[in-house]
Amino acid sequence: MTDRRSASLWGPEPRSGVAPEQPVIGAARRALRNPGVPFDLDVVLAQRVNRSAVERRAATLPRRRTVKQDWQAAWLLRAITCLDLTALQGDDTPGTVERLCAKARHPVRADLLHALGTTSLNIQAGAVCVYHAFVPVALRALEGSGIPVAAVSAGFPAGLNPLAERLHEVQASAAAGAQELDVAITRAHVLTGAWATLYDEVRGFREAAGDAILKVILATGELGTLTNVARASHVAMMAGADFIKTSTGKEAVNATLPVGVVMARAIRGYRERTSYAVGCKAAGGIRAAHSALEWLLLMKEELGDRWLEPARFRLGASTLLGDIERQLEHFTTGRYSAAYRHPSA
Repeated sequence: MTDRRSASLWGPEPRSGVAPEQPVIGAARRALRNPGVPFDLDVVLAQRVNRSAVERRAATLPRRRTVKQDWQAAWLLRAITCLDLTALQGDDTPGTVERLCAKARHPVRADLLHALGTTSLNIQAGAVCVYHAFVPVALRALEGSGIPVAAVSAGFPAGLNPLAERLHEVQASAAAGAQELDVAITRAHVLTGAWATLYDEVRGFREAAGDAILKVILATGELGTLTNVARASHVAMMAGADFIKTSTGKEAVNATLPVGVVMARAIRGYRERTSYAVGCKAAGGIRAAHSALEWLLLMKEELGDRWLEPARFRLGASTLLGDIERQLEHFTTGRYSAAYRHPSA
């Protein structure tokens, strides 16, 4: 993948934002993995969240920090590079996955890239996320692109299959060639305070995943409280999660900015304590370009520029890309186009 900078779009820092650094990819990304640390119940129980303060912080972020004009276009292009294009429907077919992979290779129409002056930047999606059955299809369709294939696993989305079956599923997806694995935890461990059991579960996923990047899905909308979100985040990172992920996208409540604040601060706290940097993935209900910008701004303010790269931040979505393309077309032409001009696959 080539350098994604542009003199017009990735220039010096303005007052309203900063151009993120070049993404870390390939072998360099694997070298940054979190190996995990021994379980520490005292650290877990010490996590407490002031809900009103977190909600106030999340509510003020979109009003205090905005990016406009060229900078907004640049940040939207960066959002695309952090996008996990997702096909997780019951009616998915090999053809659906192949079209999604083609979109991941070329996520923005050529005429828009030409108008933006970014045709040489090789803008691509961060990954393609599919069910285990479609891993071989996605690997063939993405061959030579450098785009990783992510497979949902471990009894996705509920995480209620027997643990042995879930571990076998993780191993099978890794053996099939998935470079990234999005695994669902057992929510009951969080709701009943069985933190050591949750640690053992995620540690088992880490070992079963082998060299694959492990994204641990917390299903935050089903954890009851923000304190539970903070504690589950720390346990997952202690057990070796490379990313902590908000949701499966199947819950009634998915990725919200207050949850993002809590998870980002958990990542920061874990890094300060262990020196290991863990990524964050926001998934579920993120459909509008402005929502993607809010998450990027949250990552920048809470964690810094390194979390504006696909090695540290992902957006899991199936329809978001279409709205981002519409915004880019509006930027270049001054007009909004119909959604059908920007198919997601």
